[in-house]
Amino acid sequence: MTPPGRLPRLAVVFDFGSASPMSILAAARDLAEIVFLCDRDLPHVRPLFDELRTLASVGDITGLTDDEVLAQPAAADLAGIVTFSESQINRTAALAARLNLTFLDVRTAAAVTDKYTQRRMLAEAGVQDTECRLVRDLADLDTALDVVGLPAVLKPRRGAASTYTCTVHSRPEAAARLRAFTDPVTRGISGEFVIEQLLRGDPSIAGAGWADYVSVESVTSHGDVRHVEVTGKFPLAMPLRETGYVVPSTLSGKRREEVLALTGAALTALGVRHGVTHTEVKLTPDGPRIIEVNGRLGGYVADLVRRARGFDLVRAALTVALGRPCAPPSTAYRRHAFQYFLTPPMEAVALRRLEGVEELGHAAGIHLVEIFAEPGAALDWRRGTLAYLGIVHGSAPAHREVQRLVDLIHSTLDIEYDHLTAKP
Repeated sequence: MTPPGRLPRLAVVFDFGSASPMSILAAARDLAEIVFLCDRDLPHVRPLFDELRTLASVGDITGLTDDEVLAQPAAADLAGIVTFSESQINRTAALAARLNLTFLDVRTAAAVTDKYTQRRMLAEAGVQDTECRLVRDLADLDTALDVVGLPAVLKPRRGAASTYTCTVHSRPEAAARLRAFTDPVTRGISGEFVIEQLLRGDPSIAGAGWADYVSVESVTSHGDVRHVEVTGKFPLAMPLRETGYVVPSTLSGKRREEVLALTGAALTALGVRHGVTHTEVKLTPDGPRIIEVNGRLGGYVADLVRRARGFDLVRAALTVALGRPCAPPSTAYRRHAFQYFLTPPMEAVALRRLEGVEELGHAAGIHLVEIFAEPGAALDWRRGTLAYLGIVHGSAPAHREVQRLVDLIHSTLDIEYDHLTAKP
């Protein structure tokens, strides 16, 4: 129990994810005392560990079992627990269950981190039946394709950021992609994949220049679901890589309501009663269809929603982790906020040159140009959105002006790559 006059202690199981330590601490101001639970063996945590200890309370859980974590002083008197990391959802759910704190329950956490289990649960609940089969190795591929058909989507059973994900249009292509994804010589990954029915989109629904899918950002407390935002998307890069987001989306009226209704049904089917979720929805000629439900705050989304309408999704996640309801945001938008990813072509293997960044940064409507890759940096499209060169942040008064700024990005930046001699 939290003593009178003291902020409640809230644990954040920390790893690479959708909120930085500074954004978490800023969002927690006057709400909670943050305790970061950190495993120093994790590559993202190791270089940040010492700095985190200067910013907030830190519990070192390196190599500890859940029982040992709960015995640590850092876990004493916790009023809430949360994570912003895909890789820590299941562990956070297990700890929350032991502590009787509000988070996704263990079954729901498994469903939102396992694409095969999620598809099965949505089908069993009558929400959506999408053909999906497990692929453990090449021997499973032909049998899976007999059921799923072509074209199809091949992706890891567990994962995020569009990594090792692509469409396949023939059996030889599917086999080649699976080999490339799992080849240890080229830094492929281990683990199971799924191959699932390709949902065919209708580009006319969102409108010219926009992708045929959106995401829904929802906040749920004790089963009460509030859909905070429908996030629009820029068209995908080959083979299935995201290129950026815009808030608000172009959807309105019946189309928007259909997307929200489907999302609510999916959250109910998966047993989501607490937390912030990020649900990707395909816009098809036959109505909206679930791509996947993520049991955490979506990457990059918090910044967009904050800039577009002044609502802090990170603070919302902390609030519901404390078991409290979250007040809905204002319906008014201050601006159309966007993030545009600088995405290399599939065949690019290294960045040769990137110029025009300073000029672009001075353009009206462009707020920040973040560059993550230096000339000479190796590139690998299999890493999905983790392999982009940078992000351009901006805003405009309307969608048409946002698209004009994207055109400006392309005309201002001068980028050269080293390429494969032939496409894979």
